[in-house]
Amino acid sequence: MPDHDITAQNANVTVAVLVGSLRSASINRQLAESVVDKAPAGIEFSVVDNIGRVPFYNEDIDYAPGSGDGVLDPEVVALRERVAAADAVLIVTPEYNGSAPAVLKNAIDWLSRPYGSGALTGKPVGVIGVALGRFGGAWSREDIRKSVKIAGGQVVEEVEFGVSGSQLGDSGRLPAEVIDGAVDAVRVLGSEVAVAV
Repeated sequence: MPDHDITAQNANVTVAVLVGSLRSASINRQLAESVVDKAPAGIEFSVVDNIGRVPFYNEDIDYAPGSGDGVLDPEVVALRERVAAADAVLIVTPEYNGSAPAVLKNAIDWLSRPYGSGALTGKPVGVIGVALGRFGGAWSREDIRKSVKIAGGQVVEEVEFGVSGSQLGDSGRLPAEVIDGAVDAVRVLGSEVAVAV
C-alpha cells in the first residue's frame, strides 16, 4: 500500500476534477469544492467547469488538429487540454436513474479519443460521489470506472468513497466527517501519482 503522505515524494501533483452534476448548488459540486478547499498538502486541483458545454460526441466533428478537415469545438479542446495537463483525475458523480449522468459519460467519450492516446490514457483516476439512494451511488461509480478503464485511464480502486442521502442530515450540507473521508480518498489518488513518479 503506498504512503498516503505525498508531500515528501512529490509536491506538485495536479488533479483535474470533473463534476457530473451541472446544477450550481448540487451536493456533488459541494463535495468537489470542499475537497478543493481542504486540499491535502502537495495536491493542487483544477476544476473543469465546461463539460456541460461540450457537444455530444460525434466522430464526424472530432477533427484532428491541423488535418484541414475542420476545426475542433473549442470546448472539446479546452476539456482535453485541461485533463491532459493534470497528473490525475478525480470524478465526482451523482447517480441518475441507476447510472452515470450523460454529461459525464460524454466527457469521457471525448477524452478517450484519439484511441490509444486520449487525455485519460495512463492517467490515475479516482471516482467518488453522493447519491440519494441507499447505496450511495455505487452503480454510477461502477459505470464510470468501467468507462474510464476502457477509455485508457488507470482507475485507482482504493479511491472508493460514496455518500448516501441518509448521511447528509436535515441541513442538506455535507457533515465534516464526510468531507474528511473524501479528502482521505483524494490523498490516496495523489499517492498513486507520487508512486509512479
